[in-house]
Formats: sequence, structure tokens, C-alpha cells
Amino acid sequence: MKKFFLLLCLTLIVGQVAMAQMPHDGIYMNKRLACGAVSYGNASWTHYWENQLFRDNPNIGRLTTESAMAMLAYGITKKLNVIAAVPYVRTHASQGNLMGQSGLQDASLWLKAKGYSAHGLTLHGVLGVSVPVSNYVPDFMPMSIGIGSKAFITRGIVTYALPKNLYANASIAYQMRSNVQADRDGYLAGDRFYNTSDVAVPDAFDAAFRVGYLKKDNQLELFAEHFSCVGGDHIRRNDMPFMTNDMTMTSMGLYGKYQPKKVGVNARAAYVVAGRNVGQTLSLSVGVLYQFNL
Repeated sequence: MKKFFLLLCLTLIVGQVAMAQMPHDGIYMNKRLACGAVSYGNASWTHYWENQLFRDNPNIGRLTTESAMAMLAYGITKKLNVIAAVPYVRTHASQGNLMGQSGLQDASLWLKAKGYSAHGLTLHGVLGVSVPVSNYVPDFMPMSIGIGSKAFITRGIVTYALPKNLYANASIAYQMRSNVQADRDGYLAGDRFYNTSDVAVPDAFDAAFRVGYLKKDNQLELFAEHFSCVGGDHIRRNDMPFMTNDMTMTSMGLYGKYQPKKVGVNARAAYVVAGRNVGQTLSLSVGVLYQFNL
């Protein structure tokens, strides 16, 4: 049910798969310099929060979500970068009869710009969109590979350069998400029944704080991230999750990148330490990077 939580909430977004540079960092490619990356991610959990009740589900056992992502970052200028990514996702439950899904999920495109900068403090702005690229079934949680919603994301970032190649980074984003067509004629959200297949997916926001070391292209970072839907309902007792659920999670983790020349590697680990309507997920990813001129 990791898909039931992370991929249902995140579209993206952002950061569950390691990249060369990300929509939430202060790193830029120079003009006409590109970086391609391919990465593999594995996320799993056995316990989740059903509203506030922390429990397991013997009909699912361990829910594992595997992903393979292709990403490209390009420097339009040294202060304006574009980032594109497409993931392939597969879900699997260790117990029960629910069949996993697999396929291309949502393609994402971000435009990141560097703004005001003085005395080590720099402001950044990011605009992004996310669109499903395959006809997957969103109304099959927790086995679905996504929620099928289009999203428009705005993000603000503040970075501060510290002595000895250290830095601090704070970001906040808002996701506006479109309605989704459910595979049913009506649905229950909260205590109200809606006689339509058109499901209103709640918008969401995320915020993060990061501290790290960055020298040339080598990086080590500690982070704390928070994600929450804006409104929504809760998973009913012993019921399946649904696209209207209010999913909230706080995670902590570590990110590292080593790139001595054109070829590099990166890795990311994150763990959900608190949440509501989400799984207590351990996420791991590794990637290979390659920089080249266009």
C-alpha cells in the first residue's frame, strides 16, 4: 500500500526517487549543460495509519512498490533550468488475492528559476505540471500505481550557504489537482454519498527542511519532509483507501551524490515517522547520472 500513500499523494513529485538535481533544491545546471539519470526505487510497509489507528492488514501483508525513473535536467541559462521525469511503477502485496498493477505513471515537468541572492541567501521559484501518461486504474487502492489526477505545482525555495561548503534549504509547495474518474457510479466521501463517478481529489501541500554538504558535484544531505492533503476524509474502519482520503505524513531521510566527472551515482533513503491515512514506509532508491553538453 505504499502506492496507496506516497504515489497517491505525491505525484510527484518530488523526491521519492533520487535525481541529479531536484525541483526542491538550489542546484542548477549551467547553460546548455544537461544531466540524464536513471534510477530504481523500492518502498514497502507492513503497518499503516487507518485515520489515527496504527495497524497491519493480513490481507495485504507487506506492500511493495518498485519504480524505475528516467529523468533529464537541462540548463536553459545558469539561473533557469527545466527538469522532466517519467516513472514506471509496479506494486505487489505479499499476502492475499489483490493483484498488483504496473505501468507508466505520471510524467512531470518543472521549470526552476533562481531569484534574489545576497549574503549567502538565495530565493528560488518552481512551477511544475504532472500528467498521467498511461491508462492505469486509479480506483484500485492500495494496488493502483497512481491517482490519475493532473497536477499543477508551485514551489518556493530558500537556500543559505554556510561555511565549509555546508548549506541549509527550506521549501514549501502547493499542488492543485484535477478531478478523477472513478470506476464506479457513485462513491462515499466522509458521511456523504456522491452519485457520480467524478471524484474531487483534494489539493495538497508539502514542506521540507534540509541541511547538507555540497562541494563541486558531491553532496550529502539530511532532510525532514512533511506532506498533507488540503481537506479530504479518512479511511473507514476495515475499508479500502480512496482518492478522497486526507493523507498526511512526516518523513526523515538521507540523500547522497558522488559525481567526480561526467558519470555519477546517487542514493536516497527515507522513513515515514508519523502520519494519518498513510503507511509507515521505508523508501530506498539508487541512480546513475551522466552529464553532457547540448
